[in-house]
Amino acid sequence: MNTILIAVISVAVLGLVCGIMLAVASKVMAVKEDERFPAIRECLPGANCGACGYAGCDGYAKALASGSETRINLCVPGASATVSALSDVLGVESEEKERQVAVVRCRGTKDAAEYKAEYEGILSCAAAKMYYGGEGKCIYRCLGYGDCAKVCPEDAICLENGIAHVDPRVCIGCGLCRKECPNGIIQLVPVSRRVMVLCRNRDRGAATRKECKNGCIGCMKCVKTCEHDAIHVTGNLAEIDYDKCVGCGKCAEVCTTGCIVSADLSQIK
Repeated sequence: MNTILIAVISVAVLGLVCGIMLAVASKVMAVKEDERFPAIRECLPGANCGACGYAGCDGYAKALASGSETRINLCVPGASATVSALSDVLGVESEEKERQVAVVRCRGTKDAAEYKAEYEGILSCAAAKMYYGGEGKCIYRCLGYGDCAKVCPEDAICLENGIAHVDPRVCIGCGLCRKECPNGIIQLVPVSRRVMVLCRNRDRGAATRKECKNGCIGCMKCVKTCEHDAIHVTGNLAEIDYDKCVGCGKCAEVCTTGCIVSADLSQIK
């Protein structure tokens, strides 16, 4: 009986000593957290998308709290609302940040695109890309297997009629889909943009016609119509200079194949 009692007392004393040592160590070795961190973290949307260049919202908040020269307008999903909140907490001048959304620059639907083969491999855009550039004749088009949709944290992307579509009402502009697209046809655009070229095909017009009914054929009608010199055909593909574009939509009206579209994204969300 005495042996058991001694063992119990010994273990209890040892536990008490270890507890005291741990309590002292936690105080002595504690890393002090910047008192501003919780307030900064509260300003961030919590998407943890990494678009700011840090490992989630906590990483960005720690960088801001550390007093480094980290800019307060790096949060893409939060846009101007987050910038304003961070400006108040950190006491720095506000930097304007316009909300952005992802746009799939392709209209190569099953009805419009021509196919060269039937793909039966792994249902992945990256895998299909390795298989002779995918099953479509246009090697620039949306491959349509949803790698972008799989990484979207907000379920803002769906597949319809062979290509990906982004719902701008849900998109937070994190850019994860853009990084995942093997053909690089997803672009982040400010919501103030009114006109977009939904094509990335750089083949000559005759070749593009054989590959997709909705592809840019470099016909120059948009260039001739634009009164602000805001659109040019480079490498057989129309590109818009948004520093000059006023969003009148005249280029979209004359586009032969309908690859130039006009939309008002600022009224969404």
